[in-house]
Amino acid sequence: MSVADVSDAGGRTATAAFGARLPALTPGARAELDEWSALLRRLGVSPRRAADLALTAERCGTSLPDELLASGAVDENTLYRQIAMKLGLAFRPQLASRELRIDAGDALELLKSNRSRLLQVIGAGGFVTYVTAPRPGDCPRMRRLIQDAPALAERICIVPPSVVRRALIEIAAPRLAAATRDGLFAAQPRFSARLVVNGWQGTLFGGLVVGLATAFALAPVRALLALHFCATFFFFCCVWIRLAAAFGKVARPRVSAVGLDPATLPVYSILVALRDETDVLPDLLSALGRISWPRARLEVKFVCEDDDRRTIEALRAHGLRPWAEIIEVPRGMPGTKPNALTYALPLTRGEFIAVYDAEDRPHPLQLYEAWSRFQAEDEDLACLQAPLEIDNGAAGILPRMFAFEYAALFHRFLPYLARKGLFLPLGGTSNHFRRSALEEVGAWDPYNVTEDADLGVRLARHGYRTGVIFSPTGEEAPEQPIVWLKQRTRWLKGWAQTWLVHMRDPAELASDIGLRSFAAVQILLAGLLVSSLLHPMLLVTGIFLAARAIATGGLTPMQLFFFAMDAFNLVLGYGAFLLLGWRASRRSSRRGFWKVVLFTPLYWIMMSAAAWRALFQLFTRPHHWEKTPHARRRLRGGEARAGRATVRGTPGRRR
Repeated sequence: MSVADVSDAGGRTATAAFGARLPALTPGARAELDEWSALLRRLGVSPRRAADLALTAERCGTSLPDELLASGAVDENTLYRQIAMKLGLAFRPQLASRELRIDAGDALELLKSNRSRLLQVIGAGGFVTYVTAPRPGDCPRMRRLIQDAPALAERICIVPPSVVRRALIEIAAPRLAAATRDGLFAAQPRFSARLVVNGWQGTLFGGLVVGLATAFALAPVRALLALHFCATFFFFCCVWIRLAAAFGKVARPRVSAVGLDPATLPVYSILVALRDETDVLPDLLSALGRISWPRARLEVKFVCEDDDRRTIEALRAHGLRPWAEIIEVPRGMPGTKPNALTYALPLTRGEFIAVYDAEDRPHPLQLYEAWSRFQAEDEDLACLQAPLEIDNGAAGILPRMFAFEYAALFHRFLPYLARKGLFLPLGGTSNHFRRSALEEVGAWDPYNVTEDADLGVRLARHGYRTGVIFSPTGEEAPEQPIVWLKQRTRWLKGWAQTWLVHMRDPAELASDIGLRSFAAVQILLAGLLVSSLLHPMLLVTGIFLAARAIATGGLTPMQLFFFAMDAFNLVLGYGAFLLLGWRASRRSSRRGFWKVVLFTPLYWIMMSAAAWRALFQLFTRPHHWEKTPHARRRLRGGEARAGRATVRGTPGRRR
């Protein structure tokens, strides 16, 4: 049970006044009970539960009403109606944005600061009234204000915080949308993927295309030889870094929340970008509900485009706790996940930000591990990547290959890069950010379709480090080849975008991140893309020469040289890929490894198809986001009964 769990163990209703005998209370908890006793009686909260709430509030450094709301024991409207009664003020459950006299800039600043203040409303005949949504801790200040100006009390209404937020967001939306769309491009245009290539890059690539076509027309053998040398160079670089990761040491510390003081924990914001995800919402809500973190210090933002009414209405139908909110992103902007995340960031208040996808099932203690690492290290540690683990690897050979690839990436490759202090391409989900660093680098680029890799480079260029943690996030791999192809196309297109953006000035990039990380950028972004593009040439040439040798009984010296080079590249390339995955896989996952070995050449051909498709889209549809559809997962064993979702409004016990 987490430090945030507050449940009425006996399930009893109040049978005595709050003066009845209660469990042993600290002076602070008793003072909190005294402050809110009348409100608790009116709400019908039992003495036992009230005492538990007061003790939790003291441990977490919050207030009793905060914990009452976070626990789901009372809804926001009911609580704030009672707070209005406590202050002797009128209560207003609804508020239209057009009634507020505040401009978009001030509304946005107020949302960012998350402060409560009196907001002016101009009524009929120009009569001025005020609305406010005070936090429980603001009540003494409000009481003093009313005592000092009694006439003001008749002109102040208490409004639920979510109602005020909705009105302010509606007012601020145009400015926030413009800042999201143009912010990075205006402030740091050299880091924006809004323009795919600059002048010298366009000239260079145009020259390469013309030069290759001319070379193959005039001297095809020499042109083919040059391409083979190019492929060999990139294959060798990829092989070297995979082998280094395969044999590198990986330490996995144990994670525990024991001994952590809840009062020291910061507000943690979780962002989940959704698009057409009605099928997986029950699984998502259940997974987020199992996250262990004090609920009064947690917020979950479901970020949806405002024309995705099915997902928005489905979320509302589930009912959400007060610490969960739907953020609607206006249309007319780049329809990408990074655009949605950047739009939502100013509407969060967390000191740390976590990003999850719709199909994710994060380990309940993942936030604790991330926060502990941030606390233990210097502030130049800006981001932590949690490992992604595929749950449906047994569903077919394609999910199995995906699981094998993910095991290599998240359990060996990224930990190796982090331990060496090298540039680390993020995984797109289960990223944990230090908010100050994320804002300093300009957040996510709305025009980059693989925003995670780009953000990894930008963090490094600003002098920040990226590390890894080991509490995993469960995911399901695509089971249909066409779904896999579209997803991989988007990833490779984004890597190409990222490489082009940051290679606009290679000398500056090398100066910013150092030569070792500069080399890592070339291998991980350009190298993997180029090797995927050239892999079919090696495979086809090798097969053709092998068939020719069988048919004719031998090869010319030049043909033999080509064949040896192809065999060298393919054997080492496949071997390093398989060795890294084998070393990263659990023993239980190694059964049937021969299937992975046999399917690897075809899997690499599929990656080549995705690479060529990505290259085509890079010039025809550079900012097009091909969404990966998600289906509701097939539950195993007792999973269907485990951990009811506490993101929903109906209270449930968190396990």
